[in-house]
Amino acid sequence: MKEQTELTSRINDLIETLKDGQEGFKQAAEGVKDPQLKSLFNDYSLQRSRFATELQSEARVLGESKPETSSSAAGALHRAWINLKSAVTSGDDHAILAECERGEDSAVEEYKKAMNDNLSASLRGIVARQFAQIKEAHDRIKNLRDTTK
Repeated sequence: MKEQTELTSRINDLIETLKDGQEGFKQAAEGVKDPQLKSLFNDYSLQRSRFATELQSEARVLGESKPETSSSAAGALHRAWINLKSAVTSGDDHAILAECERGEDSAVEEYKKAMNDNLSASLRGIVARQFAQIKEAHDRIKNLRDTTK
């Protein structure tokens, strides 16, 4: 049973991380001037929402009656996303990209931890697929940050 509790705890951590990203990308989309970045950030926000919903379903299958539904500290963005507000306020696309990359660093770390856990085959498949797409988003944002002045 202890293993089950640790597993649902890990899933809830991932859901929280995804909810942070969903909110962070939403704020970033509202803050950038570049319409392509705005579209990309909106897409990532929706992707994180889909990923969270998928993990909430998995948590229920594992017996978690109330899987995580909010971002960390009930709406307070994770420390990795904390400087996003000032970057958004500045209206500096490069600064916003840098903060999004920092938020994504945190997501990559959470997924790495989960991949090292003893996950069931079906859950490992979901987490691995999401992790690959999160790493892809991270690398794309890093690349955009490096090419945006």
